Amino acid sequence: MIPLKDDNPVRITPLATGALIAANVLVFFYQLSLGPQVQRLVYQYGSIPAVVLGHGSLPAGIDAIPPVFSLFTSMFLHGGWLHLIGNMLYLWIFGDNIEAAMGRVRYLVFYLVCGALASASHIFSNPTSMIPSIGASGAISGVLGAYLMIYPRARVLVLVPLGFFSRILSIPAGFVLGFWFVLQLLEGAMSGAKQGGGVAFWAHVGGFIAGMLLVGLFKKREVRFFNPPQPRPRNVW
Repeated sequence: MIPLKDDNPVRITPLATGALIAANVLVFFYQLSLGPQVQRLVYQYGSIPAVVLGHGSLPAGIDAIPPVFSLFTSMFLHGGWLHLIGNMLYLWIFGDNIEAAMGRVRYLVFYLVCGALASASHIFSNPTSMIPSIGASGAISGVLGAYLMIYPRARVLVLVPLGFFSRILSIPAGFVLGFWFVLQLLEGAMSGAKQGGGVAFWAHVGGFIAGMLLVGLFKKREVRFFNPPQPRPRNVW
């Protein structure tokens, strides 16, 4: 299932979500400008499990930052157009509601904390790996976990590919996000501690669980768990 939009309007301008998307896009264009040198950047700022845990080290001149900082820098790097677009699509669809539920500053802190915890989940699932882990999907998984706790009854428009045919369906967010989470668990279990197909599934699992557990600390007091979707503003004309 590919989400296209949710039917859960917000009454704010999602500036923080827009800023995160802009930051990811700008960093990606900077990556493109580096050409073949982009690999050096990925090793400098990607999260490398063995390096973070002290089981390995980078060559002199590449170790640009303390390894623990890579838990944060890695979430702004992406491996290609599809990687970037897929992540930004999920962030755009689900991030605005969580921003509205938390407020901009707490939402940004929540996003970064979930991203760091997601990276940590991947690191401890594969502690000896020297392969950099990059991407915003761990942080966005935290946003999805928070959305599940607050708006499971919101409707999400999804594209369901069926071979030569496809269908567009409106499905409750609880089903869409629950299905996504179970899929990450299964893929992670089948791939073991390794990255299956270049995807750090345990980062997704860790970020999603972090989002579910931490949302209560970051949401506004008046925002309830398991809320119905927000009604659309009426046209006074």
